Amino acid sequence: MARRTSTFAYPTIPAVDWQPGLPVHGAPTWVIVVGSDGLPAAAKEAGQRLGVDLDRLLEVQQEAGFSASAGSTVAYPLLSGEVNEVLLVGAGAGTAKELRHAGAAIARSGRGKDELTTLVAEGIDDQALQAFAEGVVLGSFSYTLKTVDKPKPVAGRVTLTDGSTAERQAVLDRGIVIGRTGWLAREFAITPSNEKDPAWLAARATELAASTGLEVKVWDEKQLAADGFGGILAVGQGSTRPPRLIRLDYVPAGATDKTPYVVLVGKGITYDTGGLSLKPREGMVSMKRDMTGGGSVIATMSALRELGAKVRVTGLICSAENMPSGSAYRPDDVIRHYGGRTTEVKNTDAEGRLVMADGLAYAVQELKPDVVVDISTLTGAIKVSLGAMLYGGLFATDDALADNLAEAGRVSGEELWRMPLAAEQYQDLISTPIADSVNSSKGPGSITAALFLKAFTGNTPWAHLDLSSIAESPADRHEYSAGATGAGARLLTTWLTTDAPTAGIG
Repeated sequence: MARRTSTFAYPTIPAVDWQPGLPVHGAPTWVIVVGSDGLPAAAKEAGQRLGVDLDRLLEVQQEAGFSASAGSTVAYPLLSGEVNEVLLVGAGAGTAKELRHAGAAIARSGRGKDELTTLVAEGIDDQALQAFAEGVVLGSFSYTLKTVDKPKPVAGRVTLTDGSTAERQAVLDRGIVIGRTGWLAREFAITPSNEKDPAWLAARATELAASTGLEVKVWDEKQLAADGFGGILAVGQGSTRPPRLIRLDYVPAGATDKTPYVVLVGKGITYDTGGLSLKPREGMVSMKRDMTGGGSVIATMSALRELGAKVRVTGLICSAENMPSGSAYRPDDVIRHYGGRTTEVKNTDAEGRLVMADGLAYAVQELKPDVVVDISTLTGAIKVSLGAMLYGGLFATDDALADNLAEAGRVSGEELWRMPLAAEQYQDLISTPIADSVNSSKGPGSITAALFLKAFTGNTPWAHLDLSSIAESPADRHEYSAGATGAGARLLTTWLTTDAPTAGIG
């Protein structure tokens, strides 16, 4: 995979390079990745270079409490020579998940250092080595608007080696790009909403499209009204900052009529007060990240050409700001969505499904894809069901699609748990004599929200990702920093860049 230059200002992430054989000199800090079975095979030679008995060093540190559990670290200063410090980092059994944690720990420990030389175990498979690179990128994440006491910058370069003559830069490059999608989605979500509105999100998407070979189209409020996108307009009409629908298109080289076609639909609520069904103060905190789904779609789309995705993909980001005002939509209003289906509003704080309904209807009726997947931070109920930072919710009308997404979740570390689409039991909860459905009801909130969206997908194989449960990390832990996680970007990118993401579907 060739490295690309871009006019878009990507975040400053560390370079992650592969070094065949041990470097002659290396960086002032050497990192030794320690597995549950001990030191890497090349540790003896590395110790000779450093003038340190690494076996004895590990033994002493273990006696002092260091363990090889993934992400654990301990530093040992060197008083002579070109190398100033040896850092031991645990990687557990060396699984992809554990190596992702180890990579993030190295990145955090490397803040303020220009370069790190990292020795890993020989024979790490591609998936695990890629995860290691993802962890380095994700653990380096920072975002601040501070003017004083700024956090130390990330390490400028992390050089990996296993002491062999192998060349594995291509594996690291893929990990860097996938990690970057997570970083971008996180940066979009954490940007404060006094800066970020639907027009801002459209501008960022347009910039990325120009630098990554995508086609872009943006509907403003006038075009949304002319084309009948009633859900997006209704949610956005209470704000002085009007809504947008953003469309990004990726077509792989050599595509034909037989090339599989996937549409992604992302929720892009740039701030959610709840509208006239106003949230309490505590409920509004962190609602700048309510566009995580839309941000993840933009980040995913930006990586497809670089990673050589073999499917056609359209990303639709349905963006609005949900505010209370004299022009805001009201409970008991009836909305007419794209294509004509109607919704009776019972709660203006159930706005995400209203904007995404327009995107789904447009995708199915106009684009006619083979597969459609929507992604959002849709309900608090999914967090009640699945807990925090364990699994995202997955609903699907096709078993193969559910399996393919679940596998991508496992590989990417953004894991999913399939939930039931129990129409017979719960469809009546969103029924009303006034319209085709209501947007909110009593009952299992994540399931009824999924059932509401399902009505807009026709017979197209469809999956709904409700990622509220993994969208906010309470603390710096492993590859996550405290705050918005950018959930979904790594998952979708991993899925869409497999050899056959639509295999078995339909």
